[in-house]
Amino acid sequence: MEEKTAESETGDHGCFFCTMLPLIERRWSEATRGHFKNSRIEFLKGLRALIDDRIAHLSKQEEPKGTRVTVE
Repeated sequence: MEEKTAESETGDHGCFFCTMLPLIERRWSEATRGHFKNSRIEFLKGLRALIDDRIAHLSKQEEPKGTRVTVE
């Protein structure tokens, strides 16, 4: 038989954000929720721009090193 722990009985996993965020969000106004949603979206767009820049930098072809000399 499986033993039940206090964690499984309460559903609390010990994470501060998992516990407190739902309580805080219920008290926020609709405007505040909208602001934080938009800020999360903008943060992710910023990360995407950084990643896209890095991919472009790594993908561009390197200029050939040295000079080409014709041998007769």
